[in-house]
Amino acid sequence: MNTQTNYGNWVPEKMFPPLFGGGAVLLAAGPACGIGLHKTVLAVVLAVLGIILLAYGAYMYRCHEEFAFGKGNMMAKVHEHLVRHLDWDGKGKLLDIGCGAGALTVRCAKAFPEAQLTGMDYWGAEWNYAKDQCERNAKAEGVADRITFEKGDAAHLAYPDESFDAAVSNFVFHEVRTAKDKRDVVREALRVVKKGGTFSFQDMFSQKGLYGDMDEFVKQLQAEGITEVHFIGNLEQKLDFVPGYVRTPWMISGMGILYGRK
Repeated sequence: MNTQTNYGNWVPEKMFPPLFGGGAVLLAAGPACGIGLHKTVLAVVLAVLGIILLAYGAYMYRCHEEFAFGKGNMMAKVHEHLVRHLDWDGKGKLLDIGCGAGALTVRCAKAFPEAQLTGMDYWGAEWNYAKDQCERNAKAEGVADRITFEKGDAAHLAYPDESFDAAVSNFVFHEVRTAKDKRDVVREALRVVKKGGTFSFQDMFSQKGLYGDMDEFVKQLQAEGITEVHFIGNLEQKLDFVPGYVRTPWMISGMGILYGRK
């Protein structure tokens, strides 16, 4: 990773001050209540809550370091897995849906040096990513001349049908709040891929609450004219670079990849 880049992290750093600060305050308040106010039960409750917050903070920090580019590199390895499943010659235009800080877009630019790429994202205040951050990262990586970054909504892409030769997306579709049925976000992504073009999407596809029966969904996509569709579910159990402590419902659970040719 270029030392001038900032690709962020799936675990935002802004969560650590309240976790560690709040835990320390509660842990200190416990003995104070016990000694000063003679509230033994309250003291124990506060101390236990403080320990829980500190333990959770330590767990999340470990996940943060595992995901981080240039450290554990798990985010980079997830991107690599996605790109390996994109059967594309790199000639033409690629769309990265929900590009975040541009990490996957840049990886695709390096993997396909003849391609022109578009990275689109909703961004927004709740996310630790921004358009200018993407542009700085692309410039630092030496690929800015082939990438355009645009704001958009993955549920309503502002591109005509069959605009791109390839499309990718990583852990985005389940976050799209403007679509109640996340399968519609997949269909919208496929809409802008040219006939014969390729796609590779990773998301929480194995979570039935989000996507229902994926085998049935694959059959629906085939019936709707998608030439080739492959699905691999529960990837967190199959990829050796995903450590056991992140295979949890609150971190990574039900990860899958949907890829093929339109």
